[in-house]
Order: sequence, then structure tokens, then C-alpha cells
Amino acid sequence: MTTLQHTGRSAAVTRGSRTAQAVPRVSPEPGMWAGAQAGLLAVVTATAGLGALGWAAGLAYGFATWAFLGYGMQRHRVAALGPADRVTLARGLLVGAVTALVADRAGQDVPVGLVVTLAAVALSLDWVDGQVARRTGTSTALGARFDMEVDAFLILVLSAYVAVQVGPWVLAIGLMRYVFVAASWRWRWLNAPLPASYARKVVAAVQGIFLVVAASGLVPFAAVVAGLALVSLVWSFGRDVLWLWRNAPAAVGGSRHA
Repeated sequence: MTTLQHTGRSAAVTRGSRTAQAVPRVSPEPGMWAGAQAGLLAVVTATAGLGALGWAAGLAYGFATWAFLGYGMQRHRVAALGPADRVTLARGLLVGAVTALVADRAGQDVPVGLVVTLAAVALSLDWVDGQVARRTGTSTALGARFDMEVDAFLILVLSAYVAVQVGPWVLAIGLMRYVFVAASWRWRWLNAPLPASYARKVVAAVQGIFLVVAASGLVPFAAVVAGLALVSLVWSFGRDVLWLWRNAPAAVGGSRHA
């Protein structure tokens, strides 16, 4: 570093050129989508009304999405988003609007029809982005992670909304995945890859469906629907944790009881 500081302008230019070659330029597209989030919030404000708290929650979500995706693109050395990523981003915009509506009304006087419609479309697009990724051959680790994070946050927001109507225990549905991630920081054996499971995919998919149904108010027993979602999720997580426990390497297994 000392040598570079005293070699003059040419060395600095050379160093900058090498850095530019080593790290691909990141597309400004995530930032543009963050701007689109603000535009959608303006539409929601004009149609359903959105106060300061809703705007704060929606903008915070949009900024966090932009930051997360920008960091992920740099880490995975991705210079441009793929078509499936753009579908996921469109889903993310809808999730941001749902987040703003739920946060703004705190479960009271929420335009249920709008919340349910936005959430239902976002859940439907979850199938679309997977199809787009497979058909275009653009599946990436970053895209899969981003898709999972959008899904998880939508489930968290929906569970928070239903919890106001049914009871705080519903929050366990949205928090379970985050608790699992936090636990994996302490017990590293939880980070081991899991075998593919169709049952796990089904359980993950029905969480959003059950919560949307419970939130819609169209069924008389919303608590039962939410309860079924929670039971299936506990079963799925429990089965995976048990598998990870039994198959953890001996070197890692020694720390399982710490």
C-alpha cells in the first residue's frame, strides 16, 4: 500500500483498471426497481390510502431489497439480472405493497380485498419465475436465494396480519424460518445441505395459500386454517432438523450438545 501511494497518478490508474477488470460492473437495475416500489406505493396511496407508517415500511422494504440484491450481485459476480430475477422482483414489488398496507393499518381497517389480491398474485408469480428460470436456462444460486427471501418475507407479513385477527401464535409460521437461520449460526450442523423433498416443497407452497385464505375472511374458521399451516410447517422443519442431526459429520456432531 505504501508503494502504491508514492508511485504517482499512473499507478493509481493502473490499479483502478485492474480493479474494474476483476469485478464486473453491477447493473443499476435493482435501484430502478426500488424506484418502482415507490411508484407502486403512490398508486396504493391514491386508491386505498396509505399513511406515513405505511410509506416508511414500504420504502424500508424497497431499500432493503435493493441493498440485498446489489450485494448479492457483487458477491456472486453477476453483472446483469436474468428474466426469472425480474419476475421475482415484480413479486417483490407486490410484497412491498402488502407490507406497507399491513404496517400502516396495524391490522385495523385494512383493505382486505387489496391485500389478498396482491398477495395472491405474488404467490402465483412464484410458480412463474421458476418456470421462466428453467425454460430459459437461467437458474442461479443468487436467483434461488432471492426467490426464497421474497417468499419468506411475504409469509412473515401475512402471518403478522392474520395474527391480529386470530392470535399471536400465528406469528410462529412467519418466524420459524428466521429462527432456524439464527439457530444455524450457533449450531453449524444445521447448515448442511438437505436431500430434495417434494413434501417440503408442498408444505412451503401451502403456507402462503393457507394464510391468504385465513386473511380473506371467506372461511368461518380462519384459526383452523392457520393451525393446519402451522402444524404442517412444524412437521416439515422437525423432520429436516432430525435428518440433519442424524447425518451431521462426527466432527460437527461433537458441537451439537454445546
